[in-house]
Amino acid sequence: MAESTQRFDDGAAYERFMGRWSRAVGGDFLRWVGAPQHADWIDVGCGTGIFTQLILDTCAPRTVIGIDPEPAQIEHARRQSFASRADFRVGDAQQLPFDAASFDIVASALVINFVPDRTKALEEMRRVGRPGGIIAGYVWDFAAEASPSWPMRMGLQKQGYHIADRPGTEDSTIVALQALFTRVGLEAVSTTTFEVTVPYPNFDDFWQAQTPSFSPITKKLSAMTAAERSVARKSVRSLVSVEPDDQITYSARANAIKARTATRSTAAARSCFTPRRRCTPL
Repeated sequence: MAESTQRFDDGAAYERFMGRWSRAVGGDFLRWVGAPQHADWIDVGCGTGIFTQLILDTCAPRTVIGIDPEPAQIEHARRQSFASRADFRVGDAQQLPFDAASFDIVASALVINFVPDRTKALEEMRRVGRPGGIIAGYVWDFAAEASPSWPMRMGLQKQGYHIADRPGTEDSTIVALQALFTRVGLEAVSTTTFEVTVPYPNFDDFWQAQTPSFSPITKKLSAMTAAERSVARKSVRSLVSVEPDDQITYSARANAIKARTATRSTAAARSCFTPRRRCTPL
């Protein structure tokens, strides 16, 4: 069955939409991964560079390359204050433009489910990882309707509107991620979940952040009458916690996975790939 795709081609809007959530869960994820310092990293699907900045600020990497298929996202990342410490490039996760065994850490934040050929992307991530290197990623738990957009989605569903599944929803579960990582030959696969809570100063700020131009929900709202949109807003508001000072808070959940590429001896036995150079022990 053909799968729909979603383009995140507005860097500033994506920052408002997902920035605070990405920072909240990304820090937890990096602590769990426990990557060594002075490693060579690639951030696959780096978007506006939110996760790349977390790597730079918390992991003491030797080098970091961020790659994303959307030129607008890469241009946004290149304008950030931390951009001089990373290398941002336009590229496809399904065909990474790097030699085999180029990176100690291959990471992907909130991306895997959106890649049309997820098996190919993981094969590429494994290929560019050094022997014994870390391959890791996390995605929102779309299958459980636990992403940061769940109040919008469920609020409209309560009003009888059909809200299509996000691309790759079926592969956002722990079980599906385990199967994907195992299928491409990764080893020592481990998983966990992170639940994070993010505040918004008020409902209007939340609403603006959750209705970027690229969102299918925004397009559905635009097709409504003013009265219908008012009812939809009330339905969504009823699902989030509103503090006495009008602050909005709610939680979202991400599923995370990490694994290792084969060591030199195992890789040679399986003929998975030929390392480019001897790796630094992790």
